[in-house]
This record gives sequence, C-alpha cells and structure tokens, in this order.
Amino acid sequence: MRARVEAEAYVASVCFKHGPPNLVGVELEWTVHHRDDPGRRLRPEVLLAALGPHAPRTLDPDSPQLALPAGSPVTVEPGGQVEISSLPAPRFDHLLDAVIADHHHLAQRLAEADLVLGARGTDPFRTPRRVLDTPRYAAMERAFAPIGPDGIAMMCATAGLQVCVDVGEPEDVPARWNAITAMGPVLLALFANSPDLAGEATGWASARARAVMGCDPARTSPLPLSVDPIETWTRHVLDTPLLCVRRPGECWDAPRGVTFADWIGGALPEPPTTADLDYHISTLFPAVRPQGYFEVRYLDAQDGAGWITPAALVAALTGDRGIVDAVVDIALPAAGRWVEAARHGLADPVLAAVARELLDLGGKAIDALRLRPEYQRVITADLHRLLDRTMGRTS
Repeated sequence: MRARVEAEAYVASVCFKHGPPNLVGVELEWTVHHRDDPGRRLRPEVLLAALGPHAPRTLDPDSPQLALPAGSPVTVEPGGQVEISSLPAPRFDHLLDAVIADHHHLAQRLAEADLVLGARGTDPFRTPRRVLDTPRYAAMERAFAPIGPDGIAMMCATAGLQVCVDVGEPEDVPARWNAITAMGPVLLALFANSPDLAGEATGWASARARAVMGCDPARTSPLPLSVDPIETWTRHVLDTPLLCVRRPGECWDAPRGVTFADWIGGALPEPPTTADLDYHISTLFPAVRPQGYFEVRYLDAQDGAGWITPAALVAALTGDRGIVDAVVDIALPAAGRWVEAARHGLADPVLAAVARELLDLGGKAIDALRLRPEYQRVITADLHRLLDRTMGRTS
C-alpha cells in the first residue's frame, strides 16, 4: 500500500458494507470478580481454568478457543474483563435466545470457579492493572501513560455494551450515521451506571465513558455528524497516530505522532499492508465505529439481562428510514453533549427532554422487531420505567 487514495478506497470498502439493514448483533463485556471478595486481584491462571476450552489464545496460546454453545466466541480484555460477541441475527428475538443462553453458560462456568460477572460499566473495587501480557496491550499501556491515568483505566477497569447494526443502503448511510451518533449522548445518559472506579466515587454518571474519552482523545473522541460519514471516517483512520506496530519480538511500540498516512508516505522502513490497515482500525475506539457495520460503543455494561432493553432500543430506532429520520430530528438538540451525558446523566435537562421523546418513539418502533410476547412484555415495561425516570417519577 503506497498511496493514500488506495488506503481510502480500502477503508471505504471494508468499513461500509452496503445492503438492507437486516442484521443485529451485540457484544457483552463484564469485569470479573471473586465471589467472596470482589476487590481481590484476578490472576490469569484462575480465569483460564474457569473459561476452559472457551479461553481465547491471548490467555492461552494452546487453547482450542471454542465458541460458547450458541456460537458466541469469548475474548478477554487487558484487565481480565470477559466479552462475548454474538453471531449476527436477522431477528432480534433470535439474537436474544442465543445470547441469553451463552451468557448463562459463561456465568455458570465462572460460578463453578467462584467467580462472578460485574454489574456495571467500571470496576468499582480494584485499581486498574493488566492481567494479560501481550505485545499489543503492553504497547497500548506505554502509549497511553503520558496522556494520563484514563488509559490504564479504560484498558483494565471498564466494561461496555456494544450493539452492532447494518450500515444500510448507500443513500441511507448519512442518515443512519447521524441518527446513531446524535442519539448517543442520550442513550449514554439513560443507561449510565458507573459512578465509581477503583474504590472511589468519581462524580460522573459514567466513569467508563469519561475514561474512554480521556484516554487518548485523538482515537477515542466521538466523531461528529456528517453529510459524508465515509469521508469523515476514512480521513480519521488515516490521520490518527499509530498506537502500535506489529513486528517480531515483544516490543510493538509505534513512533510517537506517526499517522497511518505518514506510514504510507514512508515514515517507517517498510510500506504498510492492508492487514496493517485492518489492525490500525482495530486500535480506534470512537463512540461509533464502522466495521462493515456500525458498532455502537457508547453504552455502559449492564447488570444481568439489563442489556436487552438498550440493545432493543438501538435496533428499533435504526429499523427503517422513517424511524431513522425521526431520530435525527428528535436527537439533534442533544447531539454532541457527550461530556454532559457522561458527567450528569439524565440530570442534564436537555438530555432528559430528548430522552423522553426518543423513548416514546422507541416504544412505538419496538413492534417492528416482531418480538415474541414474553420479550415484548419485558422490554415494553422497561421502556415505561425509563420514561417515568426521565419525568422524575419513581416506578
């Protein structure tokens, strides 16, 4: 890869795969704790024994790395957080069936080792420390350290809920990007649940979001609304400094300040490959990340089955063009209020007002998901509870 235009075309082709918006997926991430003492350090060998054949090769290079029974692979984040990634599903209730089953299986395996999954978007007990020792994570820690403590906190003490929805047809991409991005601060505020970090109250509704945004703003700040999100994303990808560079040996540190565009221009001895570009994209952590689909990354991890309602709301509010256009109109006053959402949650009056309208719209749009009655009842009741909360009432 020797020209920027070649890289731009590649990013556009792999990050924006067009087609009808039919599929949805989720990624559930949790901190992991000892049942008897949630503040005790988690050792990698304990987590490995609990995960058994499902352990990823970052934890054990010889692991068979088997998916969970319903198909979700397991990954482990630097601080020992565990994540399951669903297979994409054409119906939301089919997604629920699979992920609930895999979540239960994972929780059972951990319980047999006297481990439990965390209930919030941050680890409220332990100071952040790496459990995994890999060249990637060592390079990340060293790169983030001069910026401040948010880097190690983001890597090792946060957990998120990610919802993945299709990019859509070419003519719908700007509207879908803008809807998903504009409603981000509102949904962040609605589902923020991580005020504590490392044994201390932070004063933020979502210390997870605060750590992510403060970690390395060049790669973690939310991207803006755009009439051409493909151009916005490709420019961001190429102009963001490298976080790490894969090479033989244990040191993957990148030269400070060198962007991928600089690498194409000859800043490193060997020109980059498309595999290098794919890897660079994996080191970008904005609130919405195009990955061939839109990866919604702005939600705190939720307790137990609490992920179902926010995931359903994202799916419902991106279901068709009419709903998407309505979301943009409703959410525009809250667009860009990321810091206010992370700090104040629904105490921010603008976010609370927009949340009421989005929840009302979402309650109507849920019907299009064609859920089975038992799921429909739970999600609808939860949306009503959230709506009451935005109005200052206790359910």
